[in-house]
Amino acid sequence: QVQLVESGGGLVQAGGSLRLSCAASGRTFSSYAMGWFRQAPGKEREFVAGISRSGGSIYNANSVKGRFTISRDNAKSTVYLQMNSLKPEDTAVYYCAATGLTPVPTTAGAYAYWGQGTQVTVSS
Repeated sequence: QVQLVESGGGLVQAGGSLRLSCAASGRTFSSYAMGWFRQAPGKEREFVAGISRSGGSIYNANSVKGRFTISRDNAKSTVYLQMNSLKPEDTAVYYCAATGLTPVPTTAGAYAYWGQGTQVTVSS
């Protein structure tokens, strides 16, 4: 089992940047592919980005391509989401998640472990 704790959310103006972090504890972090999801009020949870166990494969939702970058540091048991050129429509609670499945899934149901979420609010 793995425990996940997100941090780094906050309020930012449109065009600004934030970096989210997700620290893992428990079983070996490098055994899991990791994903970032987000959920806005009244909407379903959606895939944002995913990264393979080694970090060699990365997947991004079309809505964030060219703006968001996922990365991981297995030595620190941490996954990051660098978010640039933020838009008001990026406002949501952001969750990190872990899965033992490969290749990196893009559906929430494929992830067994979830953090508590961190709020990102982008003002216009």
